Amino acid sequence: MPALPTLPFPRRLSDARRRGRLLLFLIVLVAVSAAGALAYLSFPSAAPTPPPAASSTVRADTDCCRGIQGLELWGPAVKWGSNHRLPSAAACCASCKAMCPHVEDGACRCNSWVFCGDERRCKDRLGECWLKKQKDVMAPAVIARGEDVMWTSGLIFGKGEGIVGLETNLGTLHIQLLPGCAPRSVDYFIELLGLHSCAGCRFYRAEGRGNVWDAEGNHEKNAAFGPPYALLQGTLEVDGVPFKDIAREACPAVKRGSVAWVGSGPEFLISLAKHEEWKDSYTVFGHVLPENMAIAEEMALLPASTDVWSNVTVKVLRDPVYFKVKRSSHASSV
Repeated sequence: MPALPTLPFPRRLSDARRRGRLLLFLIVLVAVSAAGALAYLSFPSAAPTPPPAASSTVRADTDCCRGIQGLELWGPAVKWGSNHRLPSAAACCASCKAMCPHVEDGACRCNSWVFCGDERRCKDRLGECWLKKQKDVMAPAVIARGEDVMWTSGLIFGKGEGIVGLETNLGTLHIQLLPGCAPRSVDYFIELLGLHSCAGCRFYRAEGRGNVWDAEGNHEKNAAFGPPYALLQGTLEVDGVPFKDIAREACPAVKRGSVAWVGSGPEFLISLAKHEEWKDSYTVFGHVLPENMAIAEEMALLPASTDVWSNVTVKVLRDPVYFKVKRSSHASSV
């Protein structure tokens, strides 16, 4: 059995962050020169902050039921919290999910939930679980957001909901988002859709499965774990819009088609194989619909050049593949 590799994602800074680093470099250099001191600054740094050690257990997508603390969603109530008290936000989420069957033509009676779990601030409202029905679950009504908000809220997607499309010149990659596992990541996509622009969003790294993984994404016995690493890597940072790092969220296993952040974003990956060796090192926030994986595989065959990032050999696309983020739906989504 080959030794497990180091994680193959030295963090490549986006163009905006590169410019910011360059500006900081010039300011510091001038200041130090004026003082008559000699400083050495490395630019750009390709090495990421090491991820936390992987835990021994990896949660499945269906096990996740999380929300965003400090967020209160509005909307018509299908179950009043004053008469519906539960012990945790996860229990409140599960209560809403139970009213949203994942079956053909199964209409969701509940697609959002609001829970009060802060004993100090909630007081006599502690445990209230409000189940609500958003008119548009991909544009939820927000009444309050911030550290001073005592509520925790989350979304539930029914069949065919919560799907975004990455439109490229090779076709559209439809991605099913996972609000229960990565609610803050889904919140970012809702923000992206509201901007109606993803200028600068692109794939810049593409590596096929090689002889390391088979066509189904299974690792070949006794093979190394790369290179190549069976993935696409890109950025979801919009030109001119500052990106706020997304904290680590629940982390299902990285499977073929998984979409995950590299670090805390905006760099992200689409996996072309089952990367069990990565355990839960990355926040998985969605998955590409199976019938669209051929587009991802085609992208991995585009002309690329070999480069080395922090001692990791990578394949960089000679011509980046730009994409737009559009709202979508798909009949075969699960």
